[in-house]
Amino acid sequence: MSDYSEAFDMPAPWWAAHGIEVYAYDQRGFGRAPDPGLWAGAQTMRDDLADFVDAARAKYPGIPVYAMGESMGGAVVLSSLADAHPPRIAGAILVAPAVWSRGDMPASYRVALWLGAHTIPWKHLSGEGLEIWPSDNIPMLRKLGHDPVYQHDARVDQIYGLVDLMDQARTAPARIAVDPPILFLYGDKDQVIPAAPTRAVLTALGAHATVKEYPKGYHMLLRDLEGEAVWRDVLDWVQKNAAAQNAGQ
Repeated sequence: MSDYSEAFDMPAPWWAAHGIEVYAYDQRGFGRAPDPGLWAGAQTMRDDLADFVDAARAKYPGIPVYAMGESMGGAVVLSSLADAHPPRIAGAILVAPAVWSRGDMPASYRVALWLGAHTIPWKHLSGEGLEIWPSDNIPMLRKLGHDPVYQHDARVDQIYGLVDLMDQARTAPARIAVDPPILFLYGDKDQVIPAAPTRAVLTALGAHATVKEYPKGYHMLLRDLEGEAVWRDVLDWVQKNAAAQNAGQ
C-alpha cells in the first residue's frame, strides 16, 4: 500500500546474482501504473497477477515461477490462491502479508472507515503523527520520504478497498483452491500488521506454509537492516523447493 516496485530494489539484485531472475511491477493505482491514487479493486489486482505470471511462464518456458507479495502485495498473492482461477505458480512467498481484517479491528475503526468511504471517499489521509515505524532502516525511510512516486497519503476509499482485500486474504486459507508451497515471513516488531491476525492466518495455513519469524524484523522485512538474512532464507527456500519439484518429475 502506497509503495511500488522500488520496494525490491535492494533484494532483487542480490537474488539475481544468486540465480533468480526477478521481475517487479507496479500495482494498478500505485507507482507509475495507470490511475495513481485510485483503488483498482482486489479482483483486478489478482487478475493482473495471474496475467503477469502467465507472461513470465511464456518468457521462460519450463522454469518455475514464484509469486512474492509484500504487505498489500502479500494479500493479493494469498487471496489469489483462493481465486476461481489462481495463478499458475510453483510457490507463493508472503512477506508480512496484510491480513488485518475488519473482524480484527475495533468497532470504532470499522464505523469510522465506513462513514468516511461513503461520505468523503476523496479525502486524503496520511499516517503522519501515528509514530509507527515500518522499518529500522532509517536511511531507506528517509529516501522514501523524498520519493515522488511513493504515495505519502491515501484516499479514504483506497483504504476501504485495502481493508476489503485484507478481509479476503484473512479468510483465504480456508478457501485455497490450489496447493502450491507457501513461504510465510514476518517480523516480531511489525507495527503495521498486528500479531494476532498474522498468527491466526498461520494457524489456518498449517502445514501448507513454511514459516520464518524474525525477532528483530519490522514490516518492511526486505529492507530492514538485517534484510540480507531474509533474502537468504527466500533463496534457500526457492532452491530447496525447486530441487524437490525436479526430483518428483
